[in-house]
Amino acid sequence: MIVRSATINVMAAAARKAARGLLRDFGEVEQLQVSKKGPGDFVSAADLRVEKILRQELKKVRPDYGFVFEESGEVAAADGQNYWVIDPLDGTTNFLHGIPHFAISIALVRDGEPIAGVIYQPLSDEMFWAEKGMGSFVNERRLRVSARRKLEDAVVTTGIPHYGRPEPDRFMRQLRAAMDATAGVRRFGSASLDMAYVAAGRCEAYWEMGVKSWDIAAGIILVREAGGYVSEIDGGHDMLTSGNVLAANDHLHLPLGSLLRSAA
Repeated sequence: MIVRSATINVMAAAARKAARGLLRDFGEVEQLQVSKKGPGDFVSAADLRVEKILRQELKKVRPDYGFVFEESGEVAAADGQNYWVIDPLDGTTNFLHGIPHFAISIALVRDGEPIAGVIYQPLSDEMFWAEKGMGSFVNERRLRVSARRKLEDAVVTTGIPHYGRPEPDRFMRQLRAAMDATAGVRRFGSASLDMAYVAAGRCEAYWEMGVKSWDIAAGIILVREAGGYVSEIDGGHDMLTSGNVLAANDHLHLPLGSLLRSAA
């Protein structure tokens, strides 16, 4: 029997409560009030409602912890160490177009390091979760990264720069290299779920440039606890600040990193 810690129980309960409104809104997606947030990027009433519920639920049980939100920014931690890093709706563009691929992502980051994470896909009712030293799971099933050893057998995921995002030329060089070396490249539109899928062995790797801390914080601990590796594309370890990330199984992290660097 899998025993979840109090921290994971708190995170999972908050995600499930917040997801109820997402499911309702997704069923009426054409009725949502949507405003432009920036080029090619949107924020909906759904994001803001989910964020409010998550803040209320997590603050109630961990009042000294701070927050880093996609929509409303940072709230300082009273204890100076612990922060909830939250994307209330990762895959907003998918959501607003009626594409059923999005998630709620919550990470607990202590002194700059993710130590617990939950990524919840409400439509499939998949709760991906992990805690440092305790393993990585989806619902009650233990996760392990895939065992594939060759890039030619690997399926990799990425995020394609859209209007307003930097370095499209660099990305196209990386994409060409990955296309030539792997069994396939996928672009699903939710960074947190891409990383959850690496942890689950559904794909071998994920890379992207220019992501935010709330996109990847929970995924970092999920992949690591499933036996994979996460770094910056150049091999550094400041992903939450740089926004450049490569997550892969233990066999392909180094060769894929080398391939992407050579293409840059």
